[in-house]
Amino acid sequence: MNLFGKVKRWIHNDGGESTGISLSAINELFFGAGNANLGPDMSEITYFTCLKTLAEALGKMPLYLMDEKKNRVMRHEVVPFISFEPNQLETPIQFFTYLEYCRNHFGNAYVYVMRNRGNLQGLYPLDPRMVQIWVNNTDEFTQRRYYYCYTDRRSGRSYWIDPGDMLHVKSWVTGDGGYAGKSVREILATNMAGSKASQKFLNNLYQKGLTANAVVKYVGDLSKEKQRVLLKKIDEQARDDSRRMITLPMGYDIQTLDLKLTDSQFYELKKYNALQVAAAFGIQPNQLNDYSKSSYANSAMQSLSFYVQTLLHIITVYEQEFNRKLLTPAEQARGLGFKFNFWMILRGDPTQQADVLQKMVQSAIYSPNEARGKVDMPPCAGGDVHIVNGSYVKLQDIGLAYAAKSGGTGKKGGDNDDSSKE
Repeated sequence: MNLFGKVKRWIHNDGGESTGISLSAINELFFGAGNANLGPDMSEITYFTCLKTLAEALGKMPLYLMDEKKNRVMRHEVVPFISFEPNQLETPIQFFTYLEYCRNHFGNAYVYVMRNRGNLQGLYPLDPRMVQIWVNNTDEFTQRRYYYCYTDRRSGRSYWIDPGDMLHVKSWVTGDGGYAGKSVREILATNMAGSKASQKFLNNLYQKGLTANAVVKYVGDLSKEKQRVLLKKIDEQARDDSRRMITLPMGYDIQTLDLKLTDSQFYELKKYNALQVAAAFGIQPNQLNDYSKSSYANSAMQSLSFYVQTLLHIITVYEQEFNRKLLTPAEQARGLGFKFNFWMILRGDPTQQADVLQKMVQSAIYSPNEARGKVDMPPCAGGDVHIVNGSYVKLQDIGLAYAAKSGGTGKKGGDNDDSSKE
């Protein structure tokens, strides 16, 4: 039996056959001969800012293991790796920041779960460009539907990894079968090419001293060789940083072509293009330093909107993947699960934060010590009890106090009845 005839190869890195748009085709767009001077993807400032915003937002939210009663679990083999040291080279914030970068930039983030005789040894992120997904389209090869193949760039050796030993976090857009995600740069390839072309135009304009093309006027006729020599000398004088003026032979004149970025609406088009790229990432204008429609009063609401509309889906993807790969079925049945602490990104100014904590304590949602923990303060004695206003009563108990005062007759205290009269 021909093994390679039985296995369908799903490749989402350089080279090989692919389904849909492959990264090799995208790399040809970004780095091919026609666009080699546009530079790498990360040179586009809007794209870089979106990657940075999402990666840092996820990285600064700690991941906790919770039980069925929403209590934090500390005694579990996974906890040291997600809270202190995923591997020998990274801290948790570096670990999750890199994963989110890979998920957006390459469409997929891979983590090898190293185990020794069933015991967890470490979580090691892999280069997505070195990972291939091999999908079995028959039942003859293996019981597994698919496998991961990782190629070590330094040694050239390939390693087959069972899906149960690989954390695979993908983007929301997936290819055929849903095995691999598509990166944002694949979807916005044409848009990003235009963005980098406009950036190249500005860079060239700055290098020319923000001056447009010019026309040299003269009387007579010059050969092509003499024209080339004349223009070369004028260009050398114009590029000399120490000179503010240039010299021309008698009878020659130079006239610049009028170039105004405002007339071509270059700024408006560039700004609109940047907002389109940001919208694909779920990034809001104020996170791109566009505060034209933002104010200090609505900054907290913008942070909440960013969490609900953008981050909530992303952290749910991570939580569900970690739950199914790092917890046993028995632990899942007991209600154990991973949860990101999103409080880190919703902290407002001190006044607003104090107002929220006060309301949470007064409504018995937080105990005083839980509220103190939110502002990184140590617990106090007797602060683990939940308190509430003593005047609150159950809905069905409304009016019982008046009935007790009237001797159980249901009349309010202080009311006079006929039986009290002689």
